Amino acid sequence: MGMGASNVLDRVAASMGDLIAVGPVFQAVSDVPNGGVLFALPALLAVGLLHQAHRYFQLPKGYYGLESVFLMLAFLALARLPSLEQLRYRAPGEWGKLLGLDRIPEVRTLRKKLALLCDQQQANAWSAELCAQWMGEDPDQATVLYVDGHVRVYHGHQTELPRHYVARQKLCLRATTDYWVNAMDGQPFFLINQAVDPGLLQVLEHEIVPRLEKEIPNQPTPEQLEADGKLHRFTLVFDREGYSPVFLRRLKEKRIACLTYHKYPREDWPQEEFFPCQVNLVSGACVEMRLAERGTFLGGKVWLREIRKLTNSGHQTAVLSTDYRSKLEPVAAAMFARWSQENFFRYMREHYGLDRLVDYATEEIPDTTKVVNPAYRRLDGQVRSLRGQLTRKLAAFSAMGLNGEIEPKKVAAFEQKKAELKEQIDDLTKALDALKAQRKAVEHHITIAELPEQERFKQLSTQSKHLIDTIKMVAYRAETAMAQIAREKMHRDDDARSLLRAIYSTEADLLPDENAGTLTVRVHHQANRCSDEVIRHFCTELNQTETIFPGTNLRLVYELVSD
Repeated sequence: MGMGASNVLDRVAASMGDLIAVGPVFQAVSDVPNGGVLFALPALLAVGLLHQAHRYFQLPKGYYGLESVFLMLAFLALARLPSLEQLRYRAPGEWGKLLGLDRIPEVRTLRKKLALLCDQQQANAWSAELCAQWMGEDPDQATVLYVDGHVRVYHGHQTELPRHYVARQKLCLRATTDYWVNAMDGQPFFLINQAVDPGLLQVLEHEIVPRLEKEIPNQPTPEQLEADGKLHRFTLVFDREGYSPVFLRRLKEKRIACLTYHKYPREDWPQEEFFPCQVNLVSGACVEMRLAERGTFLGGKVWLREIRKLTNSGHQTAVLSTDYRSKLEPVAAAMFARWSQENFFRYMREHYGLDRLVDYATEEIPDTTKVVNPAYRRLDGQVRSLRGQLTRKLAAFSAMGLNGEIEPKKVAAFEQKKAELKEQIDDLTKALDALKAQRKAVEHHITIAELPEQERFKQLSTQSKHLIDTIKMVAYRAETAMAQIAREKMHRDDDARSLLRAIYSTEADLLPDENAGTLTVRVHHQANRCSDEVIRHFCTELNQTETIFPGTNLRLVYELVSD
C-alpha cells in the first residue's frame, strides 16, 4: 500500500488487474504545500502537456494512469524539485492532494513507470508532435531560430564518455552535447542529443536543417522563391562555431538565410561609417545601436552582408548575414539577442535541473559511428605541445640583443647563448616535423568498431532523458506564458519569474463542489500587496479559460484567500 495510502478498494482492484487507472477524486483540504502550482495547469494544458500523449504512450493496468504521471512530473519541474530522488523527502500524501489521489507513487514505482514509457521508444515522436504544434500556433516564431550546443557534463562512472570543452568551467570534461533549437525569445522547440559530437556544422547540415525544411510552417512556395531571388525560407542564427564560407554558400543555395559572427574580421572600419539606429528587441524594448554595413565576398565562396556594431569602448563586433531582404535593424536585433538562448540554458540548469541524470542506464553506440582516433588525439596533443615550445623559443631568439657598451666578453657570451638557443630551435623543429609526419599517417577518425577495447565507451540513456526534457520544455513554456500575463501588472518585468516561483511554492486550499462542478484553488497571500494584485489578475485571466481538471468534470476556479 505505501505510507499515506488510504484508497484501499482501488489499490486492491489495481493489484488484481481489475483497474485500468484510478481517477482523480478531490476532497476539501486546507494549506496544501505547493498548492499554487495548480495555477500553472491551464498553461500546461494549453502548451500541450497531454496533447496526443495517449497516442504515443500507454501504461499497463495499474493504480497510476498516464495523465497523473505526466501532471506530476510537470508539477515537480515547476516546484523546482531537481530530481526524482527528492520525492523521498517530501510528503507523498500532500502531493497526492494536488492530483486528486491519496498519494503520489514512490520513487521506485515512478522509475518503473518511466522505464515502461521509455521502452516504447516514442519520446522523440511525441516531442516532434509538440514542436509542430508550437510552430503551427505561432509561425512567426519559427521564421528566425537560434541553434547552439549545450554541453552536459557527466561525473558518473558507468562509462568513459569523450571529453568536451566546457566553456562555463573552462575545462575539458567528460560530457555529451545537446543541440537546441529555440525561438528568438528563448522558448525551446526541440533538441538533438549527440553522444559523439561531430560539431555544429555537421549537426546543422545533416539533422537540424532537413527537419526544419519539413516542419516549419508557411514557407515560401517554389514559385515564390523562383520569382524573388532574395527571398529566403527561414533564418538560422548561430555562433562562430558555425562559421564556414562553404557551409553558408550551401545553405544559401537551399534559400536558407544565416546569421553568425565573423570569425576573422579584418581591420576596424572608420567610425564615420557608423550611424545610430533604433533597434526593437524581441522583449519589446527599443535600444540605440551604432551600426554600419558593407558587402563582402567571403573566402571567394559567397557574397555576404557584413554588419558591424560599434560599442562605447570602440570595439567593433562583426556579423555576417545571407539575409538580403531584411533591413539593418532587424538583422542586428536577431544577432545580438542570441543571448536569450544562453540565458535559457542558464535558467534551465539552475531551476529545472537540465544537466541532472534521470537514470543510470547506458546504451550501446552503433558500430558505424565515427569518433576521433585516440592515437591521433595523443599525437595531436604532442604536436601542439612542441609547437608551443618552439614558438616561445623563436620569440626568445628574436628578442635577443646586445644592450649598452659592447665588450668582447659580452659578445662571446651572447654568441654562445644564441647558438645554444638556435640548436634547441633546430632540435624542436626536427621533432615537430617528425611528429607531424606520424600524425599524418594516422587516421583522424575511426568507427566505434575499430576502437581498441579499452578505449570503447557507451552512451547515456537517451529516451528517459528526452522524455523528461520534453516535459521540462512544456513547463518552461507554460511558465513563460504565465510570466507574460504577470508583466501586465508589474513595474519590473525581470521579477515575473521570481514571483511565479513564489506562487508555485505557496500553500493553497482545495475546495471541490460536485454540485456546481467546480474545484476552487484558493491560494494564500504573498509577502506584499503588489504580488497579491498580480495574483488577483491571474485569477481573472485563468478563470476565463474555464479549464477542466483532466480526468474529472470539475472546472477550476482560482481565488486569493480573503483577508
